[in-house]
Amino acid sequence: MLHMISHGLASARPPLLIAHGLFGSGRNWGVIAKRLSDSQQVVAVDMRNHGSSLWSPDHSYEALADDLAEVITSLGGRANVLGHSMGGKAAMMLALRHPDLVARLTVADIAPVAYSHSQQRNIDAMRALDLTTLDGRAAAQAALLPALKDPALAAFFTQSLDVKARAWRLNLDALEANMPKILGFPDVAGAAFDRPALFLSGATSDYVTPAYRPQIKALFRAAQFAKIPKAGHWLHAERPRAFEAALRAWLDAA
Repeated sequence: MLHMISHGLASARPPLLIAHGLFGSGRNWGVIAKRLSDSQQVVAVDMRNHGSSLWSPDHSYEALADDLAEVITSLGGRANVLGHSMGGKAAMMLALRHPDLVARLTVADIAPVAYSHSQQRNIDAMRALDLTTLDGRAAAQAALLPALKDPALAAFFTQSLDVKARAWRLNLDALEANMPKILGFPDVAGAAFDRPALFLSGATSDYVTPAYRPQIKALFRAAQFAKIPKAGHWLHAERPRAFEAALRAWLDAA
């Protein structure tokens, strides 16, 4: 089963399960998860091929969804689910494959569509890093910066670096091999999720455009839409308090 980080205590209220995005981990959501755990149990997982979870050559969204289903079953059989980016696609697939396990769905800045952007430069940058010569995350960030040109991205990637073991907590081979699947979305003709679903996006992000709404509504018939002002794709990191407030209001409306 996926590696889990649990905050708060189980109660009559459904737990909140958080699925992170590509190259991330459950630890990335620590602050938000702890704050939200004042009113419900919150469980952040490491998705397969990330963090401390299993490594596998299969990184399809069907497999990721079934991983989440196994976690929810272990937590009692029903949960509110939040997923960002890749985790959002996994959460959508979970809701379509196992609708009875999902009470309320929150999809953060992603749509059930194929995207054309490439992650190859990021994989190449991480692979090119000589981990044997680095003595800490600061050195790793500095070494990544010339290739990435983005200090925030370098800092984010090095959160998945095991400095002591001098290894990435990312199965870069499997992620690279499965990148077309990760950027895409499976054919789910005939499937639909009728329970509450919130598509929460960054106002300055182009990941969820009005053109995608018909596709979203076809699969998620009760879909609602909201935006976090002055936030891009990493809306939970850029505007954590605004993101938390929007999520609390949505979950408290149940």
